[in-house]
Amino acid sequence: MSYIEQLFGLKGKTAVVIGGSGVLAGAMSEGLAKAGANIAILGRNIEKAERKAEDIASESGVKTIALKVDATKKDSLINAKSKINEKLGKVDILINAPGMTSKTKFLEITEEEWDEIVNTNLKSALFGCQVFGEEMFKNKDGSIINISSVASGPPLSKVFAYSATKAAINNLTRTLAIEWASANVRVNAIVPGFFPAEQNRKMLTEERITSIMAHTPMKRFGNPDELVAATIWLASSKASSFVTGSIITVDGGFTSMTI
Repeated sequence: MSYIEQLFGLKGKTAVVIGGSGVLAGAMSEGLAKAGANIAILGRNIEKAERKAEDIASESGVKTIALKVDATKKDSLINAKSKINEKLGKVDILINAPGMTSKTKFLEITEEEWDEIVNTNLKSALFGCQVFGEEMFKNKDGSIINISSVASGPPLSKVFAYSATKAAINNLTRTLAIEWASANVRVNAIVPGFFPAEQNRKMLTEERITSIMAHTPMKRFGNPDELVAATIWLASSKASSFVTGSIITVDGGFTSMTI
């Protein structure tokens, strides 16, 4: 085994990816599998989850499982955890990646839409960390990776509800990192810049794209594969053994830009 494999290899580990059939989390799932981890794809659309799990198993040769869950319901995740433990063993890595956005203006948003965004983006992460993090805490080992956004601060225009939830994700990440450090459970967040995905394509008007490019020094969108290395690094208990409470930005320079 090479030094790189020793440092970043995940063979024998099990990763749970909530929202793993999406564009960005799907690429992360594939990357973790190529590093050797067995993969559990959890999502609301079981057909998409099953296709992703089958593709990963075929390409990487690891064990996979696809489960339909509503990550805003704790019981749904508890039931999924039981099936994952039965097929893949203990959970070593958790990625919280559900995401929902909206361009509804502040004075126009309804309580129902607000609750749906908060539940999808924030409550799901709370429950994911509680259900799978508890096992890691008992085992005195684990890596949790929450998916944040450049919208977490300063907030992006037109998506105030989404921005608020992602700011909360950063705070939740740091809080858990403090509380669970003694159990060797590392909690970090990845902050993607602009990566075209299902949840934001409808908002990428020509005007919006022009504004984004003017604020991105690298003058392009990110490719989902460009999130993989950061994911594997944070997932590895050797490569990032002293990294917790970190908010890792992968944004082409977006958050460094002013005028």
